[in-house]
Amino acid sequence: MRPSLSRAAALSLALLGSTALICPPALAADPSLDATKSVEQGFSPLPDFASLVKRVSPAVVSVDVHLKLDQTSDQSGDGGDNGPGDQGQSGLPPGFPQIPGLPFGFGFGVPQQPQAVEAKGSGFVIDSSGIIITNDHVVKDARTVTVTLSDGNTYPAKIIGTDPKTDLAVLKISAGHPLTYLDLGDSATVTPGEWVIAMGNPFGLDGTVTAGIVSALGRDIGDGPYDRFIQIDAPINEGNSGGPLFNQKGQVIGINTAILSPTGGSVGIGFAIPSNTIKRITTQLIASGKVVRGYLGVAAQEISPQMAQALGLPVLDPTKDGALIAAISPGSPAEHAGLKAGDVITAVNGAKVTNPGDLASDIANVGPNQQAKIDYLRNGAQQSVSVAVTTMPANPDAAFQQNGGSQSGPASHGALGLTLAPLTPDARSQLNLPDSATGAVITAVTPNSPADVAGLQPGDLLVGVGATTVNTPADAVDAIATARKTGSGAVALRIIRQGQALFVGIDLGGRSGSHSQSGQ
Repeated sequence: MRPSLSRAAALSLALLGSTALICPPALAADPSLDATKSVEQGFSPLPDFASLVKRVSPAVVSVDVHLKLDQTSDQSGDGGDNGPGDQGQSGLPPGFPQIPGLPFGFGFGVPQQPQAVEAKGSGFVIDSSGIIITNDHVVKDARTVTVTLSDGNTYPAKIIGTDPKTDLAVLKISAGHPLTYLDLGDSATVTPGEWVIAMGNPFGLDGTVTAGIVSALGRDIGDGPYDRFIQIDAPINEGNSGGPLFNQKGQVIGINTAILSPTGGSVGIGFAIPSNTIKRITTQLIASGKVVRGYLGVAAQEISPQMAQALGLPVLDPTKDGALIAAISPGSPAEHAGLKAGDVITAVNGAKVTNPGDLASDIANVGPNQQAKIDYLRNGAQQSVSVAVTTMPANPDAAFQQNGGSQSGPASHGALGLTLAPLTPDARSQLNLPDSATGAVITAVTPNSPADVAGLQPGDLLVGVGATTVNTPADAVDAIATARKTGSGAVALRIIRQGQALFVGIDLGGRSGSHSQSGQ
């Protein structure tokens, strides 16, 4: 919710007051830190980016996208919607009315035909032959794309390839002469606090330069399965999408992609795709026009403290110490390698896995038909296995199905507050489950019970308790009883909810935890 003016003013005053209180007196009194005196003595307290901007600006371009009216919206890509283009219809900022037909909207009742409209974004040249990088959401649903160089010359562009999962696209123009291009730096060396420069065309204002610092690294904003954004405070706005983010050496360390804003304008929270991701993706797009990723065949989720307790995991920080396997795809590389639900993957090819996002990125970067060394925890013991990674299918989530089993009568578990029923054909149809699915359907949850506190719901399909597979309500009751005898004070239930496999940790004292998962 957007704060009121009075509340915002109070917050600003509070922040300023706090700054004054914690500022060391010696820092303010040190004459060497007086900005006015430093400038008078010929020393600037801030870096000067003028020569850098002059050198790199010829490689920064404007991307104009022409598309049909019924393929546009007045939503911009920078707000997280990832709609086509970045400037809105006809290049107008959001909030302006989009009126088809005659000027000023006077159509006189005559049906109007869809008209070609324009959206704008940014991009940059990475090869003298005319290879250009931009965002996928800038060129999405494009009928035609044109690129305007800094010298004002405009050229038609061909879309070489796009990758919606990382929001990257590669274009090609033929200028008839070698173009100035930019080098991609190493985003692994980027550190919070360093100065960065963003360039692009916010609101259609070509050649705009802004500066700021790196605020944070590895940000997951829920935009895609491979989010690892660089967060910056350099102002970026609609139209900046696809533009380069530079370090002080003039190397591209990211591509400006999204902002987080309650107002639609920059509030100092922007996100850029790291250059190392750009290198991996665009190399494939240039070579073949598509991206091929590795596939393990697991659905993974974060580990809550309750799940760590229930599964007996020796982890110091459960939410950052691995990716919990919630389900295994039948016939997948993970199944062939012997991985099981309840295992916690801690490393891939020696690279530490702190969460499911790390696992997804690491596996995606393994080439199909290559071996990946997987380190994992099972029953508290560290193990490793070599897995032959395959090519990721078009819809990896569809592969997670349960094998068939027998049925039994209803059952309940008073300690947890669950009522369970067999998975009948009618229930399978109502829950939109595949014919091969099995388990016990949760039909009721006692209010304020441990199961209720954990967030379990009627309609969830209970498929396992810890590493034990559940085929019937009786299986579930027996498995829960066995798990409780371990004395950990918590149980971990594996469920299927709306097609997603999840672990839910239930602390019998009432605390609980569960997290969303992703397939890789």
